[in-house]
Amino acid sequence: MVNLSAPDLTQHAPRSVRVRLGGYIHLPRLLDKARAFVAGKNGSYKYNCALDRHFFDFTGINHEAMLEEIKKGGSDTALLTWVRANTKRLPAEIMGWSKWLEQHGPGGVDGHTWLAEVVKSGAPERDDIRSFADLLDLDDYVSYGGKA
Repeated sequence: MVNLSAPDLTQHAPRSVRVRLGGYIHLPRLLDKARAFVAGKNGSYKYNCALDRHFFDFTGINHEAMLEEIKKGGSDTALLTWVRANTKRLPAEIMGWSKWLEQHGPGGVDGHTWLAEVVKSGAPERDDIRSFADLLDLDDYVSYGGKA
């Protein structure tokens, strides 16, 4: 049984980057990673990684302040209330940003080459991995026993 209040990311992946909370893509995954970090069970997952920083940059929330709030043990709903109190983003902005982040890919030639090499080495038959969200979902699945 997965315990979302204290996830053990050495045993299972965090929620998909695509799962939304309050319209924010990635927020549930960020919460899973932070809770696991606090519990010392984050495995190879990092809190305040580049993807997390997209959320912090967009919302203007300080990652250390959010971690302190997460340490209080609040539910997803309580943390969403805190996020809403600490950002001025409108629902339309959140929706647009979430759609952008879900489709966000490597950008230039070097990034596309890197992504192609990662897919080629781990899932050469896959032709549907185009964004970082696609790659994260694939990596989470394969890391915990799935077949690419």
